[in-house]
Amino acid sequence: MNVGYARVSTSSQSLENQIEQLKAAGCEKIFSEKRSGKNASDREQFKIMKNFVREGDVLFVTKLDRLARSVIDLHEFAKYLENKDVNLKVLNQNIDTTSPAGRLLFTMLGAIAEFERDLINERVREGIAAAKLKGVKFGRKAILSYKEKKVIYKQHEKGKSVIWLSNFFHVARNTIYRAIKDVAQKK
Repeated sequence: MNVGYARVSTSSQSLENQIEQLKAAGCEKIFSEKRSGKNASDREQFKIMKNFVREGDVLFVTKLDRLARSVIDLHEFAKYLENKDVNLKVLNQNIDTTSPAGRLLFTMLGAIAEFERDLINERVREGIAAAKLKGVKFGRKAILSYKEKKVIYKQHEKGKSVIWLSNFFHVARNTIYRAIKDVAQKK
């Protein structure tokens, strides 16, 4: 079955042109929506279309950006279609995964997506390392200051129970145990 998907980003835009192109291409079933492509989980018709297509179907769109906003998302969706044995035809960009050349193009897009993901991860790691050198602290702020930890340690040495200290400082018992351990290690 030929299945079409049309999308525009805002309610003020028209779907008519895309739907006409999809009908002219022979689509028997067309899913359409007026939603931003930024987040696939917000696109109800997209989700329904994904579940609707079956082995042997061909999904038609007018342009690739109707499916996904990034190469990574596009690659993931292409893998999804491939796993379901569904082909893809992009009308305005002459992409057709029913042909060897179309599959090659998608393979190349996948390689580019993986490269893009690796570059992003590398930049994130470099940014974190640079921030740490500047003294930026990551993670949750410490519940107890070192001064409070020392008080806990001394009170525990004097015989106060972990439960009593936990209630007094309004923290979990594990926090008390960690505070005692931290002070003991620094002595």
